[in-house]
Amino acid sequence: MSELLQGLPPVIGRATRLVVLGSFPSVASLRAQQYYAHPRNQFWPLLSALWGVDLVAMPYRSRLAEVKRRGLGIWDVYASCRREGSLDSAIEAAVPNDLAGLRRRAPRLEAVAHNGGESARAMAVTRSLGVEVLRLPSTSPANASWSFERKLAAWHDAFAAHGLA
Repeated sequence: MSELLQGLPPVIGRATRLVVLGSFPSVASLRAQQYYAHPRNQFWPLLSALWGVDLVAMPYRSRLAEVKRRGLGIWDVYASCRREGSLDSAIEAAVPNDLAGLRRRAPRLEAVAHNGGESARAMAVTRSLGVEVLRLPSTSPANASWSFERKLAAWHDAFAAHGLA
């Protein structure tokens, strides 16, 4: 059996209006201790295109500061799990994060956006928060059926609805 993996801490500030929830960090993200660290994940390029800022070229700490400044939060559905590799389909024995506590962490929260299908399995929990809940196309390299442009359009609409685009 694989070892128990621990996720990353939330990137959420008092001004957070929209939280993007992934499922669980990839092997590359866990190794780097950075959200969306896999070079083919489109999360940072999508935000760069939305905001007109080259986040990819920035040091990670500066990216996080920009994310918080703009009212975005980043977290995952699962706090820990067992998994071989990075595929969501390989997640076993998952322990959820305290999603019910998101309103305490982010008092200005307006919406939660699930980044992909595995994250969206927690929509029953996030709907109980009384905010808008969205399912966005996954930024993972495993989601090759959506072009970057198509993902960007979907992400733009979600971000624009909450003043983040």
